Amino acid sequence: MTGAPLLFLDVDGPIVPFGADLPGGYPTYGSGRAPGGNPLLTRADPAIGPRLLALPGELVWATTWMSDANELLAPWLGLPELPVVAWPESDQQEPRGLHWKTRTLVERAAGRPFVWVDDELTGADRAWVAAHHPGAALLHRVDARCGLTDADFAVLDAWLRSHQGGTGP
Repeated sequence: MTGAPLLFLDVDGPIVPFGADLPGGYPTYGSGRAPGGNPLLTRADPAIGPRLLALPGELVWATTWMSDANELLAPWLGLPELPVVAWPESDQQEPRGLHWKTRTLVERAAGRPFVWVDDELTGADRAWVAAHHPGAALLHRVDARCGLTDADFAVLDAWLRSHQGGTGP
């Protein structure tokens, strides 16, 4: 999928929701027993995996879960092993309000169109990406209380389809 836009996925919030205000507390799927002993996994709806695979983009983990995303979460969601963004160790102070992932994701995209799905995105990230990334980019903020919803998938699918050729604003 070299020509497909990149789809950078954060885990905590978008895929593993933290909706304590949901009736009954955190939702759990399956038996409630987490493979690998990670109790967060049962908050991730396994139905999200096929929905992510159906999106016309190249899926990439952009999470502090690092290789655990492939070892623990991918099997739970029915995903293949995905590329993982390697976060540099840096003492660089980011401009006020800029997320610590922003620069690395723009570098990783290397001009390709990309979507970044996260629950911590701000206007500072959008402005920085617009000024420093020559390709199209969508920074899509997900409500961490509910994770990815039907509405989120509709936005992601439409944007990714409109940027399949690497063109567009």
